[in-house]
Amino acid sequence: MFSNLYRILPITICITLALTLCVKTQAEEKQPVLLAGAATSNITPPLGELIVGGWKPIPAKRIHDELHARCIVLDNGKVKLVIVLCDNVGIPESVFDLAKEQVHKHTSIPKSHLLMASTHTHSATTARGPSKVLRETEFTEYQKFLASRISDGVRRALYQLEPARIGWGQVDEPSEVFNRRWYVNDTSLLTNPFGGLDRVRMNPPRGNKALDRPAGPTDPQVSFISIQSQKGRPIALLANYSLHYVGGVQSGDVSADYFGYFAKYIEQKLGAQDQSPPFVGILSNGTSGDVNNINFTQKGGKRYQRYEKMQEVAEKVASRVYEAQQTIKYHNWVPLGAAAAKLPLKLRKPTPEMLAHFEKIKAETGDANRSKHRREEIYADRIAKIMEAPDQIEVPLQVMRIGSLGICAIPFETFTETGLELKERSPFQPTFTIELANGSFGYLPTPEQHRLGGYETWLGTNYVQKDASTKIVNTLLELFARLKKEDS
Repeated sequence: MFSNLYRILPITICITLALTLCVKTQAEEKQPVLLAGAATSNITPPLGELIVGGWKPIPAKRIHDELHARCIVLDNGKVKLVIVLCDNVGIPESVFDLAKEQVHKHTSIPKSHLLMASTHTHSATTARGPSKVLRETEFTEYQKFLASRISDGVRRALYQLEPARIGWGQVDEPSEVFNRRWYVNDTSLLTNPFGGLDRVRMNPPRGNKALDRPAGPTDPQVSFISIQSQKGRPIALLANYSLHYVGGVQSGDVSADYFGYFAKYIEQKLGAQDQSPPFVGILSNGTSGDVNNINFTQKGGKRYQRYEKMQEVAEKVASRVYEAQQTIKYHNWVPLGAAAAKLPLKLRKPTPEMLAHFEKIKAETGDANRSKHRREEIYADRIAKIMEAPDQIEVPLQVMRIGSLGICAIPFETFTETGLELKERSPFQPTFTIELANGSFGYLPTPEQHRLGGYETWLGTNYVQKDASTKIVNTLLELFARLKKEDS
């Protein structure tokens, strides 16, 4: 009997071990895996295209640095998300829609899961048509080129998907953000192109004795998402900072401005140069419609060579992000989600007083003694175009969730206080906003800021109803609530 037992026992042990290993292997196979891929597409325009970062367009004469569409794809096995940042001052919805149609055709990724935005470099050529509120019926050669390059970049990132891990964090850099709208005690600084007076001034003279106080807050927080291979090789890093832009280029130069330098510096700091697939660094624009990096309380200050200031700021922001990135927690899998909606908004129309003012200007053309606002002719032209616009438009709004992190996408140059409100009220923590996302419809002051006037509120700079920011915040929070329900 014992001899039979000794013969059976090893067989039983082997079967038990085999079953245990089989169960363990099946459990390991069921562990979900996050996949990530990143790529860039060159979107540099041909020479002669018009650079539109200033008041008057100028032709591109030189390419200082190439422009790119920087693309990230995430796939958790259930949901795919795409985020693209393009080196442009503001790409219209119609061009992004053309790119999304191409991506969807080749990948079947829902358009609601594609977030495409502009960085707001002021040294790129135009990607928009004659109006910010009228959709293009025909595309320019550059618009068609841009859409196809965005689509190619997304598809290349998709083909480079690999098992990955993801983490996120925040760090403050307050030294480069200043509200640019000021209360001033000199009415000569408050005139507007419509023949009236504002209560605040954008970009007042630095160190002027008439300066009283800023008209709004700043947001010093740099949010970021870090993506690595499962062995720790950097794949991509997406940062977000509420700073309008940092320029200082030679006239006629095409450049990605400080957004491009950030991508270069974060790659260097992570030791990710010359790797394959290439690392992709991205800096997106937060809610910076009323913020730049000029300290208006100081008169004069350091004089910078061309490109020097943007390199200084980009290096500073990249250093802060790199330091914070060293301590974040990574996840091998996270829930992903996206939701989108179209929000109807009324378009503002010129008042009878505005129209009368510009009619008077026409009648006085040639009068050398007439005092006039230096932007009068520009806004007379914009008002004429607005008269041809419809009474209402629909703007695209979108949210994403990556684990506990939330992202808002707004197609306007959004004021900082709107971004701060979304950060505070979002059910996903942390949350940040990418502005000029999925379109470009001008500035988005809050109702309170509209009452103060100033450049950002002028009709022709802003186009939509004065309470639009309130409606947009409420819609984004509703979209977040929809994603949050998926957790329950």
